[in-house]
Amino acid sequence: MKNENKEISRRSFVTNTAKAGLTIGLIGSSIADLLANGMEIPKNFPFSTGFSQNPLPYNYTALEPHIDARTMEIHYTKHAAAYANNLKDAAKEEGVDTTKTLENVLGNISKYTPKMRNNGGGHYNHELFWSIMAPNAGGKPEGKLMEAITSSFGSYEAFVTQFENAAKSRFGSGWAWLVVQSGGKLVVSSTPNQDNPLMDVAEVKGTPILGLDVWEHAYYLHYQNRRPDYVTAFWNVVNWKAVAERFQAAI
Repeated sequence: MKNENKEISRRSFVTNTAKAGLTIGLIGSSIADLLANGMEIPKNFPFSTGFSQNPLPYNYTALEPHIDARTMEIHYTKHAAAYANNLKDAAKEEGVDTTKTLENVLGNISKYTPKMRNNGGGHYNHELFWSIMAPNAGGKPEGKLMEAITSSFGSYEAFVTQFENAAKSRFGSGWAWLVVQSGGKLVVSSTPNQDNPLMDVAEVKGTPILGLDVWEHAYYLHYQNRRPDYVTAFWNVVNWKAVAERFQAAI
């Protein structure tokens, strides 16, 4: 009995030590850091993404005149909804556990089909996109986020120029990103189609905290071929408080 109790105690010690190690491993780690180290993103990790479409956090008219109501409605109910629905189909076909977070798939997207890559990225990107915009927003970031922007780019204005250039020069369809990398450094990048910086196929990897959709369906009804006007108008709807929260979670 004494030996049996010792074995139970040993197993408990090993189990608890492993759990403690995981907890320590999570401290100060961003989603991108965990994925890069082969760790699984838990469901309760800040800003983790599920496989279902969340309700739009504002009305279709809320971002006018910068993003018109008709574009918002079509974008959310048609384009984004299609990505979410097709993602569920892909997950079923490829045996993906949809009770876990989508980030775990994105971090290993090279192992999956183009259907999973396109729709998994499309769903994740749009869920982030809706969350970092708000009515009566705009202005400039503050606090630690502004400090990081100034440190990484030289000034807020230099960051805006670099981000706008990334969005305007993305050939065809894609996204522009503000990305947190290890050590809290911020970089700007762009990705084609529905790729994003969490993917193991991304040229620039990190945790995205701000993203701009430059597919034509995101702006064409209102801006037609004037993508630069749409990119400039975007700053009027950026919810810097939400971006700052993502930044804080990433560092």
